[in-house]
Amino acid sequence: MIKYRQLPKYLAFLSLAAVFSADLVTPSAIAQTTIKSSVRNAVTFTCNDSEATIKAKNGPKVVIGLTTIYIGYQQVSSKNKDPRIVRFDNGVKTWCRSDYETTGDDGTGYGLYWDGGSNLYGVFTSTGTQTGNDFRRFASGRWLSSYGSGGGAKVAVIARINPSNGNVTSASYLSAKKPSDGKSNSLLVTGLSWNGTNLTVQADSWWSPRRPDKNHMNCSGSSPFKYTVVFAGDLKTVKSASAINCS
Repeated sequence: MIKYRQLPKYLAFLSLAAVFSADLVTPSAIAQTTIKSSVRNAVTFTCNDSEATIKAKNGPKVVIGLTTIYIGYQQVSSKNKDPRIVRFDNGVKTWCRSDYETTGDDGTGYGLYWDGGSNLYGVFTSTGTQTGNDFRRFASGRWLSSYGSGGGAKVAVIARINPSNGNVTSASYLSAKKPSDGKSNSLLVTGLSWNGTNLTVQADSWWSPRRPDKNHMNCSGSSPFKYTVVFAGDLKTVKSASAINCS
């Protein structure tokens, strides 16, 4: 009889302990959510969209604790996209930028790296140079300051961004270079990593990847070539560049 009388109290104690334990663990688990690097297919959203709407698109994003930054594009006309990037803190929109590239260039955003501090990088597309505001105004004095010659081939733009307000502090174009005529050729970023000093970019490069001196590599086989580029943090120089089957 004593055991049966004590059992409900024991079970009640366990239930209360479980409740208290859940209350203690849940905020900690949320705070530890971390996605530092994300590169994937671009998705469309606007600066007026809610976080729930943007999150449901399953596009590239970085998450540190209760802060999430999303990157993508808005279809601004039947033939033109412009990049978008937005930050939410605990579900509240802190900033959204729609002014990085507003020309006829078909621009999107499809990659991010963020260490949770001041080192935030975005990856964007460019298909040529057109009149107006684009990433050239941020890329002056950096490794590649423009799309280059030609047009139509989709190249990458790497931008360093202030995570507190979305301002671009520097940028560099990243493209392949055709040996035949020197025109820019397609390049697709596939991964980003940061070691505290340098930004390493993994990419698929079509004929031909660039050396640190910006000239084309000599390659054998067929495109795309697996390409690795190590940028200085300010994007002014490339420390090293290599590609499988290229030299």
